[in-house]
Formats: sequence, structure tokens, C-alpha cells
Amino acid sequence: MRRPAVITLVLLLAVPCLALTQAASQASPPGPPAPGPEVQRLGFWVGTWTYESADVSGTLTYEWMTGGFSVIGREEGTDRVGKYAHLRIMTFDPAERVYTFYAVSNRGPGGSLAKITLAGNTWHGEWQATVGGRPAAFRGDLVEVTPSLVTWKVERSLGAGPWTQITDGKYTRVK
Repeated sequence: MRRPAVITLVLLLAVPCLALTQAASQASPPGPPAPGPEVQRLGFWVGTWTYESADVSGTLTYEWMTGGFSVIGREEGTDRVGKYAHLRIMTFDPAERVYTFYAVSNRGPGGSLAKITLAGNTWHGEWQATVGGRPAAFRGDLVEVTPSLVTWKVERSLGAGPWTQITDGKYTRVK
């Protein structure tokens, strides 16, 4: 008489435990990987910056995209043509081991894609575009002088011609 009572008690306790274990394994699928150090390095840009050069001035604000793998920037500025706005996305591509930077503008369709490498405190980018109907290559360096000051310069090569510096300036963190 005692054996059936013990078996019944064990079954009564085991069934709910099995159900809880099964529900827990189904309810918690593995999440995305944690952002690595290269992705975390993008945090340098998070905040609001003003920028200026001889040709342009404006404000740029970066924030983390949900999930923490990319930063999104909104830029509003003025140049010789007038006011403009850009939307920027920057992330790290682990397959190519480079940062990718994509920007679109309110001045026309399409966008530009740059590949950026980071060495110490220098972000070096390269991208292609069309200038006056001719293919052009661009390269630029952004140098972190301090946590609140970044200098930049951009060079351009029209066709396969020589490289010419076309602008330089600075970003200043305001918050």
C-alpha cells in the first residue's frame, strides 16, 4: 500500500517540474551577441557636436540604435548652396573588419557608402561619388584630438587624377 502512494507522490512532483523546464527552454531563445569592442568604440561619437570649416557649419547628433550595434546621426548644416540635412548610419562589419558609414541627403536621391578604418585616434574613410558627371574618389581623416574636439580633412581625386585637399575643419562636442 505504501509503494503506490510514493509513486503517486513522485509523479505529482515530477510532472510540474518537467513542464516548467520545458516552458523555460522554449521561452528563452538565445539573444543576439553582445556588441564587441569595435562596436563599443562607436560610442565616442554619441552626443551632439557642432562643426565648422571655411565652407560648412552645422550640428550633428549621434545616438545608439536599439540593440547597441550601430549609431545613427542626424545632421543639419549650411554650406555655399544653403541649408541641408543628412541622415547617417555607422556600424562595424566584422567580416571585413572595417566600419561602414552610410549617408543620405535631402538634396537628392541615393546615398554614399564609405569604408572606415580606425588606427589609434584616427578614423580614415574612403568612398566614391560623381562630381560634375565624372567619377571621383574621396578620402578623409577624422582625428580625435580630445574627447570633445575632432579635426578633419577631406581629399578628392577626379577621374584618376591627383589628390587635392578640398576641405578641413573641426567638430566640437557640445553635449
